[in-house]
Amino acid sequence: MSGQADLSPRLERDGEGDFLLDPALLAQRFALTAERFRHLLRAGHVRSSVEQGRGEDEGRQRLTVRCGNRAWTAVVDADGNVVSESLTVLRHAPAR
Repeated sequence: MSGQADLSPRLERDGEGDFLLDPALLAQRFALTAERFRHLLRAGHVRSSVEQGRGEDEGRQRLTVRCGNRAWTAVVDADGNVVSESLTVLRHAPAR
């Protein structure tokens, strides 16, 4: 993801520990305008999941956000720092 100013963001959490994701950051990751991403979000075309790390990944979480035929995945440490991220094009998923 070269050429981006914010390569390793720190993700904030709410009082219950859920991630608070900036729509502008996600729009950038999906190469969409913020307006287009918000439209897809309101239309229910954005889904997310969080998996807890086990074994050597204890203390980390894998956050996946799906939008149309793409998935942005970030591995986040206990302090909310993104330690790795990737964008994958999903086969057999409709583009939006």
